[in-house]
Amino acid sequence: MEVERWRHATIVVTFVATVELVLLAAAGIALIGNPFAGTFKADTASAARATHKAKPAPSHPTLRRSEVSVVVLNGNGRAGAAAATAARVKARGYLVGKVGNAPHLNDGRSVVMYRAGYEPEARRFARDLHVRIVSPLDGMRPRQLMGSHLVLVLGTAG
Repeated sequence: MEVERWRHATIVVTFVATVELVLLAAAGIALIGNPFAGTFKADTASAARATHKAKPAPSHPTLRRSEVSVVVLNGNGRAGAAAATAARVKARGYLVGKVGNAPHLNDGRSVVMYRAGYEPEARRFARDLHVRIVSPLDGMRPRQLMGSHLVLVLGTAG
């Protein structure tokens, strides 16, 4: 009987201590503030900025087609594909800077890549040649372009 009374007393004291702990934690957060709130707000704000970036204005007016130089690289392995495409590029009024083979085969779709600041020209060029993928320059350095603005890497899927 005495053991049972001792057990009930322990349970009641534990419950009261737990309630006191929760109340003290709530009072501390209310009085001092949440020390993690700034961290979460900063993370949320930076994530919001990353998803809602304003498009930077081009550093120059959009170039005419006759002023845009393009490197055409064969990434599909078919002989003569780059030369044939270069002829199409010239027929559309663009300058052809270099024609050659890509260092690696492109097993996907054709890609238009652009140097920093030339996205509008790249999007127009991609529309003109019916290329769906446009991205910033990747895998090449601007000096490898020998002054060209855009790179067209031909893929196996068109």
